[in-house]
Amino acid sequence: MAYSEQLAVKLRKALEQVTAVEEKKMFGGLAFMVNGKMCLTAGADRIMCRIDPALHEASIARKGCSTVIMGGKEYKGYVHVAADSLRSKADWDHWVTLALNFNKTL
Repeated sequence: MAYSEQLAVKLRKALEQVTAVEEKKMFGGLAFMVNGKMCLTAGADRIMCRIDPALHEASIARKGCSTVIMGGKEYKGYVHVAADSLRSKADWDHWVTLALNFNKTL
Protein backbone atom coordinates (compact mmCIF):
# COMPACT_ATOMS: atom_id res chain seq x y z
CA MET A 1 0.00 0.00 0.00
CA ALA A 2 1.38 3.38 -0.99
CA TYR A 3 1.23 6.32 1.36
CA SER A 4 -0.47 9.62 0.63
CA GLU A 5 2.08 12.26 -0.29
CA GLN A 6 -0.44 14.88 0.88
CA LEU A 7 -0.51 13.35 4.38
CA ALA A 8 3.31 13.09 4.37
CA VAL A 9 3.62 16.77 3.45
CA LYS A 10 1.26 17.76 6.27
CA LEU A 11 3.22 15.68 8.77
CA ARG A 12 6.51 17.21 7.56
CA LYS A 13 5.03 20.66 8.07
CA ALA A 14 3.73 19.75 11.53
CA LEU A 15 7.20 18.48 12.48
CA GLU A 16 9.30 21.20 10.85
CA GLN A 17 10.28 22.74 14.21
CA VAL A 18 11.20 19.37 15.74
CA THR A 19 14.83 18.29 15.73
CA ALA A 20 16.04 14.75 15.11
CA VAL A 21 13.28 13.76 12.65
CA GLU A 22 14.03 10.97 10.21
CA GLU A 23 11.74 9.48 7.57
CA LYS A 24 11.64 5.72 6.95
CA LYS A 25 9.38 3.60 4.79
CA MET A 26 7.68 1.05 7.06
CA PHE A 27 4.26 -0.42 7.88
CA GLY A 28 3.24 0.17 4.26
CA GLY A 29 3.65 3.90 4.78
CA LEU A 30 6.15 6.61 5.58
CA ALA A 31 7.17 6.70 9.24
CA PHE A 32 8.43 9.82 10.95
CA MET A 33 10.98 8.84 13.56
CA VAL A 34 11.71 11.37 16.31
CA ASN A 35 14.84 10.77 18.38
CA GLY A 36 15.11 7.34 16.78
CA LYS A 37 11.60 6.26 17.82
CA MET A 38 8.56 5.80 15.58
CA CYS A 39 6.23 8.72 16.26
CA LEU A 40 3.84 9.21 13.33
CA THR A 41 3.20 7.47 10.03
CA ALA A 42 1.53 8.61 6.82
CA GLY A 43 -0.55 5.90 5.15
CA ALA A 44 -2.80 5.85 2.10
CA ASP A 45 -5.84 7.39 3.76
CA ARG A 46 -4.88 7.76 7.42
CA ILE A 47 -2.07 8.51 9.79
CA MET A 48 -0.80 6.31 12.59
CA CYS A 49 0.16 7.90 15.90
CA ARG A 50 2.14 6.39 18.73
CA ILE A 51 0.58 7.77 21.90
CA ASP A 52 0.60 7.16 25.64
CA PRO A 53 -1.23 3.85 26.16
CA ALA A 54 -3.02 5.46 29.14
CA LEU A 55 -4.75 7.77 26.61
CA HIS A 56 -5.67 4.98 24.20
CA GLU A 57 -9.32 4.38 25.17
CA ALA A 58 -10.18 8.09 25.26
CA SER A 59 -8.47 8.57 21.90
CA ILE A 60 -10.32 5.81 20.06
CA ALA A 61 -13.60 7.36 21.22
CA ARG A 62 -12.85 10.31 18.91
CA LYS A 63 -14.36 10.32 15.44
CA GLY A 64 -12.15 8.66 12.83
CA CYS A 65 -9.77 7.09 15.34
CA SER A 66 -9.24 3.34 15.77
CA THR A 67 -6.80 0.91 17.36
CA VAL A 68 -3.94 -0.33 15.19
CA ILE A 69 -4.31 -4.05 14.53
CA MET A 70 -1.43 -5.97 12.96
CA GLY A 71 -1.38 -9.71 12.54
CA GLY A 72 -4.68 -9.94 14.41
CA LYS A 73 -3.21 -8.27 17.50
CA GLU A 74 -4.41 -4.93 18.92
CA TYR A 75 -1.64 -2.49 19.81
CA LYS A 76 -2.52 -0.20 22.70
CA GLY A 77 -0.82 3.14 22.28
CA TYR A 78 -0.93 2.95 18.50
CA VAL A 79 -3.91 4.53 16.75
CA HIS A 80 -5.03 5.18 13.19
CA VAL A 81 -6.68 8.49 12.43
CA ALA A 82 -8.65 8.73 9.19
CA ALA A 83 -7.59 11.51 6.83
CA ASP A 84 -11.15 12.85 6.67
CA SER A 85 -10.97 13.43 10.45
CA LEU A 86 -7.93 15.69 9.97
CA ARG A 87 -9.61 18.72 8.47
CA SER A 88 -8.48 21.55 10.71
CA LYS A 89 -5.18 22.70 12.13
CA ALA A 90 -6.59 21.91 15.58
CA ASP A 91 -7.20 18.28 14.48
CA TRP A 92 -3.59 17.96 13.27
CA ASP A 93 -2.21 19.70 16.34
CA HIS A 94 -4.12 17.37 18.66
CA TRP A 95 -2.68 14.16 17.21
CA VAL A 96 0.82 15.46 16.56
CA THR A 97 1.02 16.82 20.11
CA LEU A 98 -0.12 13.50 21.62
CA ALA A 99 2.52 11.64 19.60
CA LEU A 100 5.32 14.10 20.39
CA ASN A 101 4.46 14.19 24.08
CA PHE A 102 4.65 10.42 24.31
CA ASN A 103 7.84 10.35 22.24
CA LYS A 104 9.54 12.48 24.91
CA THR A 105 8.91 9.75 27.50
CA LEU A 106 10.57 6.97 25.49
